[in-house]
Amino acid sequence: MEQHSSSPEPASPAEPPKKPVRVAVSGASGLIGSALTRSLSDEGHEVVRLVRRAPRTPDEVRWDPEQGYVDAAGLAGCDAVVNLAGAGIGDRRWNDAYKRELHDSRVLGTRTLATAVAALDEPPRVFLNGSAIGYYGDTGQRPVDETAPPGEGFLPSMCVDWERAAAPAQDAGVRTVFTRTGLVVARGGGAWGRMFPLFKAGLGGRLGNGRQYWSFIALYDEVAALRHLLARDDLSGPFNLTAPEPVTNREVTATMGRVLHRPTVFTAPAPALRVVLGEMAGDVLGSQRVLPARLTESGFAFTHPGIEDAVRAALA
Repeated sequence: MEQHSSSPEPASPAEPPKKPVRVAVSGASGLIGSALTRSLSDEGHEVVRLVRRAPRTPDEVRWDPEQGYVDAAGLAGCDAVVNLAGAGIGDRRWNDAYKRELHDSRVLGTRTLATAVAALDEPPRVFLNGSAIGYYGDTGQRPVDETAPPGEGFLPSMCVDWERAAAPAQDAGVRTVFTRTGLVVARGGGAWGRMFPLFKAGLGGRLGNGRQYWSFIALYDEVAALRHLLARDDLSGPFNLTAPEPVTNREVTATMGRVLHRPTVFTAPAPALRVVLGEMAGDVLGSQRVLPARLTESGFAFTHPGIEDAVRAALA
């Protein structure tokens, strides 16, 4: 899920389409969006950024997802439309108002873009829509892949609505891909963007009992996977963007301490997390052991498959 901060990690080269393409991206200023647009631009592809204000440069296109508006002329000629927009899951403590913002920022944006894509005289060949492993809910120790049903609770319900909102593009025959992304290991945003300063200060430690699984992916591999899915005309539907071997929070804690050469003696007891984080504590303490079955079956190869590889890549 998009976090609204940029990242200094290098762009991923991945596997480019055979010729320069024109790609429209919403959420282009977020962690994943900025890395993807940089990767595409560095290889000579034309990137169109969707913005909620008046465009300031020729590569910007106005849209207003809350009002269901997008300047369709700006999407003309695009080979792909990538939707990564959405309020940050961990940006604020959850209450009813912010949960509505989390939901609507994803569902309304997806519906707006999917409807605009479907109405184009020459629609793009692919509509790639962000999603999240929150779709599966708490899976405990049980591994799940893309064949698993949605879980129960706020996040699974939101993810189901998020993906369903892409129906106009699917119904119009546009190849539609859903990227169910895990925890992105990067310095510039997301869960790891908050964790790195704590661990560097020697204040890092396990959360709860530490036995909950975290399904992670290096930012480099996230961008490479997006590029892979954009380029492959035979791929559609949901794909888990997670490393092939999820690890427990206890293992994450040990790895961070080892790589950063810092102690990890602190712990955040579950009751304290529930007091501080409220309903969001269930997401922090929950276990998601998610496998990228369809991604690996499609031939994608991870550059940083292990948690230590991913952490060191983020720090490189």
